[in-house]
Amino acid sequence: MRFMQHSAFEEKKILVVDKAPKNKNDRTWCFWEKQPGVFEKIVHHQWQQVKFHSAFIDSLLDLTPYTYKMIRGIDFYNYVYSEASNHKNIEFLYGNVQAVGNAGNEGMVVVDGEQYTARYVFNSIQFNKSAVPPGKYYLLQHFKGFVIETEAKHFNPSQATLMDFRVSQSSGTSFVYVLPTSENKALVEYTLFSEQLLADSEYDVVLKEYILKVLGIKDYDIIEQEFGVIPMTNNSFKQENGRIINIGTAGDQTKASTGFTFSFIQKHSDAILNALINNKPAHFPSSFFKKRFNLYDDILLDILFNKKMNADEIFAHLFKKNPPQRVLKFLDNETNFMEELKIMKSVPANIFLPVAIRELVR
Repeated sequence: MRFMQHSAFEEKKILVVDKAPKNKNDRTWCFWEKQPGVFEKIVHHQWQQVKFHSAFIDSLLDLTPYTYKMIRGIDFYNYVYSEASNHKNIEFLYGNVQAVGNAGNEGMVVVDGEQYTARYVFNSIQFNKSAVPPGKYYLLQHFKGFVIETEAKHFNPSQATLMDFRVSQSSGTSFVYVLPTSENKALVEYTLFSEQLLADSEYDVVLKEYILKVLGIKDYDIIEQEFGVIPMTNNSFKQENGRIINIGTAGDQTKASTGFTFSFIQKHSDAILNALINNKPAHFPSSFFKKRFNLYDDILLDILFNKKMNADEIFAHLFKKNPPQRVLKFLDNETNFMEELKIMKSVPANIFLPVAIRELVR
């Protein structure tokens, strides 16, 4: 949600519908950016040095001018509630959203049997998983994290672990990231790319083994836990349907090959706001620029889904043969074509080129 003083919005009633009030620290968002962004005041911690570990390279990467940032869910929720309280036209409604659709020239939402209409409905709910047609892929990025606290000083709060592939790959592409916020506190999160979720106990086993054997920590307290699932698919989601504007993952703002979502949501939100302020439709046809990055996502998803090359080796090639800034820029869909050629040259042509040709033809 963006907050801004603008007469076009101050005079309109805005109804925010959610299942229940947000009062728990149930998730963490991480992203990188060059300049302080709109949520800078609630950034919990940030790093300019990150570690990458795999069987191929071990590197400490300096991200300057980028900074890797963490926002805790509870801080985000409190910020939204606080800012919304300054705008009398914003109201919150809690209940079960049963349907969204169009009613004449208005959008419509059904909440616990009650129908509400509006000029626009911004929807972040995926009501049904679309069928995956031939040539498209669907993986799940699923993760569980422990926020652990220790008596001894085990962490360097100025360095985060972006990806550590020193865990079993038997269940799919798997890595751990470690985000220390002090010398004795860190979020340790186990992430997988696969078609199926694990049993809850399986995530716990890997996390506890990693903390013991890799981090070398025997005594610690688990003070918080989080779990999440993000779809990784090149089966695109419809961004709008009449007066229904889909946002977030439902609005195709999750990067298919990585699951990154937070930064793409902010860009999409800005585009929607600018369109509405200028009385233009919040409709953004796919450009050549967007299609180019869709192709790169298609290629990587094909390789990961069909296990033609492990992700740890792919990312090792990227970070070994490119400055980290170029890799981050590429993952943000912000590189130019010359930079993308350098990215392409850094991965094995015998694996990537045939897949690229097939995806181009398709």
